Amino acid sequence: MSFFSQFPGGDFAPLFRLLDDYDVHRAAKSSGTLRSFQPRFDVREVKDAYELHGELPGIEQKDISIEFTDPTTLVIKGRTEREYSAGTPPAGAIEGGEQPQEQPQGERYKYWVSERSVGQFHRSFSFPSRVNQDAVKASLKNGILSIVVPKAPEPTSRRIFIE
Repeated sequence: MSFFSQFPGGDFAPLFRLLDDYDVHRAAKSSGTLRSFQPRFDVREVKDAYELHGELPGIEQKDISIEFTDPTTLVIKGRTEREYSAGTPPAGAIEGGEQPQEQPQGERYKYWVSERSVGQFHRSFSFPSRVNQDAVKASLKNGILSIVVPKAPEPTSRRIFIE
């Protein structure tokens, strides 16, 4: 009998993800604010490209930067902020149909739970083979950043004739 029967095939990824989430939560609680975070990405290799799909909910396209730092390393950076003005509580803050009392100008709400990621993020991906940087395509739809990085064709030998 296995102690980890809910993880078929001995896949401990869900357990490690839970431990990572706890570590990030604990660090954020001790510092008071979360200044950086790591969005989750899936990276897969297909015949002629690498495909990256990352979760960036609530982050606008203008707040994301994608660039190559060397021939095989792709860097994705960005930031997100959450601001709520006085008198406008975050979604779900109204309980039992009661309307919030007017808050004096400049007063902030006391959050009981704040789990959404805020701050800056920086992810770096190194590919095992050469890539065609000029043909990379990226899109952001429904909070999912999708990037297709085509593989570069294999260099071919070319014979040079002497005239």
